[in-house]
Amino acid sequence: MPMHDWSHVDDAIFHSFQLGWTSELSARLNGGILPSSHFAITETIELRPPVGFQLMPEPDHPFVIPRLPGMIRDTIPNTQYASSDLRRQYACVGITIRHAEHHQPVAAILWITRQDKQTPYRFRAFVQTAIGAITHGIHLLIIDMFPPSKRDPQGIHKAIWDEIEGDEPFELPTEQPLTLAAYVAGNITVGRSIRAYVETVGVGNVLPDMPAYLDADCHVPVPLESTYQATWASCPADMRYLVEHGKLPDE
Repeated sequence: MPMHDWSHVDDAIFHSFQLGWTSELSARLNGGILPSSHFAITETIELRPPVGFQLMPEPDHPFVIPRLPGMIRDTIPNTQYASSDLRRQYACVGITIRHAEHHQPVAAILWITRQDKQTPYRFRAFVQTAIGAITHGIHLLIIDMFPPSKRDPQGIHKAIWDEIEGDEPFELPTEQPLTLAAYVAGNITVGRSIRAYVETVGVGNVLPDMPAYLDADCHVPVPLESTYQATWASCPADMRYLVEHGKLPDE
């Protein structure tokens, strides 16, 4: 089953597929790929910036704002400019691999979505999340199934690596603009450098297995293609047709 083109379908379609793939991959990792010393769980990663306001104690009873004199409801303010963003924002969902003894993450698998690339704050947060992980001892595998955007003209790996190493040359092949990147986390206290292993793929390609590192020297193979296929097979027929043809049957 070749990689599909997810760039022409609605965000909700990809989000649904990604949730299924995340669950399938997590179950497969826990089903014999990971050693008994580790386990995988799916979780949501917060990409929104913190609010920053002072937190106050919650009231101990429900509070409803009454209609008071001077309050204006249900009218459009008379301003020179008005903007709105009607997109539904989907959460960033990934997998963490944790040690069975202390339950702290040692590795993570993250998917970057089209919304992450389209939304400046989400893209910045994703890159910072990746850098935060690999500079604090958490190994990463990043899956990018969307073509480069103006925020990552050479793909997500280049955007991340530029923040770490500066402007190191890297160019995506035109026919393989999608990225799979595994990172071995660094540790400056023991002089261990960050390492990256990158595969580029394109629509129609078979996904290679990629490494998920459990420490600096040992990894487990992550079965991307077989779990992708299993997730695809469980999708509704109309959804599969839409992804493959860009429209619904008889449309």
